[in-house]
Amino acid sequence: MWPVIGQRKAVSLIEKSFGQSAAAHAYLLVGPRHVGKMTFAITMAQALNCSSATPPCGECPACQRIAGRNFSDVQVVGLQKAGGDETRPKTEISIEQVRELQHTASLAPFEGRCRVFILDQAELLSREAANALLKTIEEPPAGVVFILLTANEEALLPTVVSRCQRLELRPLPAGEVEQALLAKEIEPDRAKLLGRLARGLVGWALDAASDESLVSDSLTLRDRLIGVVRDGLMARLDYAAELAGIFGRDRQKASEILEIWRDWWRDLMLAKLGISESIINVDRLAEINEMASGMKLENIRKFIGDIERAEAELRQNASPRLVLEVLALNIPEVKNG
Repeated sequence: MWPVIGQRKAVSLIEKSFGQSAAAHAYLLVGPRHVGKMTFAITMAQALNCSSATPPCGECPACQRIAGRNFSDVQVVGLQKAGGDETRPKTEISIEQVRELQHTASLAPFEGRCRVFILDQAELLSREAANALLKTIEEPPAGVVFILLTANEEALLPTVVSRCQRLELRPLPAGEVEQALLAKEIEPDRAKLLGRLARGLVGWALDAASDESLVSDSLTLRDRLIGVVRDGLMARLDYAAELAGIFGRDRQKASEILEIWRDWWRDLMLAKLGISESIINVDRLAEINEMASGMKLENIRKFIGDIERAEAELRQNASPRLVLEVLALNIPEVKNG
């Protein structure tokens, strides 16, 4: 049994190919942040180097050292700090990193059967680095497997994508995430809330179970958004300007805020339809029902579409201030709020 939560289709494909000694030379794991791509890649590396008859056993020296990131034949390549300054992360994976990878790949495995290179956030490869990597995966050395992880497949060179076996890791049903938390002996009510708030991202849920700040930060952002719904026009426009500023500094953070907003309006729609068992924000169920009762279903659905349209426009580099101000102006009124 692979120590991977969910992802049965991807696990089945890998087990079959590895069991037939037909591992591809390069894989592309596609899925949103915190869905479990790194865990899956580490488990693949264990399976390729495990000494057990039923890999990955998780108990042999190779499996344990790979899990501890202390196995010379398994390397994770990702963003490095700029000039050694821990406060200034680089924005791309450099050609120098890929050249170092190429040199190591040319050497025979040192302590395992297979060298494995895991490229985290592969969409951040510089153009020069991506082209250099392409040459390597087109003519890979024997005994080497590349695993590229990405949340943004479109940002990768199409030629790189075409040389990889693609595996998509999808967000899990809330019930599966909840069961994974219960297996970790998380209190049932908390497991239910985290299972919903995680939006299928089991990695986030497991992190949040041990880090209360992740939950409190998410709930603070959500509660601020709920307040905006009840505020007047000027307060909404002020928040749009604030969110545009966040977008300018940290696009990922702004994207997470819009996801939280979309989840809230989806909950309002589900409440309006009487499908409360699928609501994410179960800790605010009474307020969701009260707010939904003061809105028309068609207006809720339209605004969900407005949020999705704003997300698409921001990905296309439209003006953040303009996009978010239009979104703020389109917030439906709460008749009884």
